Amino acid sequence: MSSHSVHAVDCQTPDGDTLALSGALTFATATRAYEDANAALERGAPTRLDLAGLTRADSAGLACVLALLARASRSGRALRAANVPESLRALAEVCDARGLLEAQ
Repeated sequence: MSSHSVHAVDCQTPDGDTLALSGALTFATATRAYEDANAALERGAPTRLDLAGLTRADSAGLACVLALLARASRSGRALRAANVPESLRALAEVCDARGLLEAQ
């Protein structure tokens, strides 16, 4: 496995309604993932942020997801997190941010 694949997050729009993130969403990848996902949001109007493909996420990953949800909300868009991995839910709980993750 190359170091690129370990430190990469893939941002795809498999359909007009979904923005899907996959890979490790961590301190090493969160900024780039946010930029890529934000650009995808600018190009379309997905209403679903699919996180099923995440293999790992840390607090920076959680911040990235919450920032994407907040950005969409400020733009008047309804973006909901879907298929949130249990590890990310648990981290949100510890950070007292689970309500933000699930309120969308």
